[in-house]
Amino acid sequence: MNVIEAGGLGKRYRRSWALRECTLEIPAGRVTALVGPNGAGKSTLLNLAVGLTAPSAGTVTVLGGRAGSPAALDAVAFVAQDTPVYKTLTVADMVYLTRSLNRRFDQRYARARLEELGIPARRKAGKLSGGQQAQLALTLALARRPRLLVLDEPVAMLDPVARHDFMATVMAAASADGVSVLLSSHVLTELERVTGYLILLSRGRVRLAGDVGELLAASGQASLEELAMGYLRETPAPEVTR
Repeated sequence: MNVIEAGGLGKRYRRSWALRECTLEIPAGRVTALVGPNGAGKSTLLNLAVGLTAPSAGTVTVLGGRAGSPAALDAVAFVAQDTPVYKTLTVADMVYLTRSLNRRFDQRYARARLEELGIPARRKAGKLSGGQQAQLALTLALARRPRLLVLDEPVAMLDPVARHDFMATVMAAASADGVSVLLSSHVLTELERVTGYLILLSRGRVRLAGDVGELLAASGQASLEELAMGYLRETPAPEVTR
């Protein structure tokens, strides 16, 4: 089974294509890394997958349904760039608000996990450290008990220790609860140990997609970073948009 399927998917903003002719299948039960330079189309693809924007061309389905449909939204949890939280609300208020806005929310799990992390319920979210804010956002997402967890650059602003702790939580959820994970990141060294499936975007197009082990074996490269950089160097010049 695939958690996401896209056929000829594209998104255009005025005269520029942020994503073009994207055709791919993302398998269930895997941690999938979406990598590529700034402006490659990573956030656009994720926004299309979670229904935050409509495609200009092609189709995308999530968990067998139309992206953005009620059925898909119930089973997908999304943490956007910079792990956004309401800075003026307390942690307890964030839990209450998320519970109120979702039909499915495991409040006991959320409270227990935040207590385990030592994140005070009465502290305002804006007063938490960057790592704590990221863990709060991730906890609220996981408490929705999703089948698919989508993360957009979740560790970009975190220090190495916070990055490690965040990714450990993601891996635990994927292993223990069978959550499929799709995450975009520039931190290729951090992805090396957690991802099993890779999608490489460049200039709004899919350049490479497949099982990481198979891709490394076929390319002769020793690391994910070497593999990605090799393909990026071969990326042709952008086309003129008309």
